[in-house]
Amino acid sequence: MVVEEGLEYGPAKRRAVKQLALPARTELPGNDELEDAVREYIALFCADTQPAELAALRELALVWMERLAQFRPHLGGAVWHGTATRLSDIYIQLFCDDPKSAEIALIEHNVDYEPRTVTGFTGDSVEALSLRSVCKPLNETVGVHLMVYDHDDLRGALRADTKGRTPRGDIAAVQKLLIPPAGASDT
Repeated sequence: MVVEEGLEYGPAKRRAVKQLALPARTELPGNDELEDAVREYIALFCADTQPAELAALRELALVWMERLAQFRPHLGGAVWHGTATRLSDIYIQLFCDDPKSAEIALIEHNVDYEPRTVTGFTGDSVEALSLRSVCKPLNETVGVHLMVYDHDDLRGALRADTKGRTPRGDIAAVQKLLIPPAGASDT
């Protein structure tokens, strides 16, 4: 469901419980275990297409990050961690001095978006500005979700996750992900 339908981990777990007719309180695998399974699935079934799809999504994320550079954007989720496919949405966290400034910037640039409230990485409610953006290399319209945090939240945002990885990256980090490894060729 995560790879083939683009579901996030939480909704995929809930749907699996329902489809398997398990009790609601069934213990489920953690996100790290689920991510490992997603990586295995991609390696087995999507190895020929997923790298190009991931690169296209990262390039689109970088476009939005550069447009919103004044808000200290950081890419997170599957696009950052490398498990995204053409069906994955892009999640960008913005760290603003004024929480309404990102929304005002979208309005000033005539960007259609839908505001909602979601649970952020701190566990608190944060505003999410969701929009659709065309990804030409994939010939797809992709969901881009801008989570608006207070500037002070940036300090805790870069703590390593349980695998010791940085959970999100800024513009420079995303640019590095788009550089082909040394020795890679197009042939």
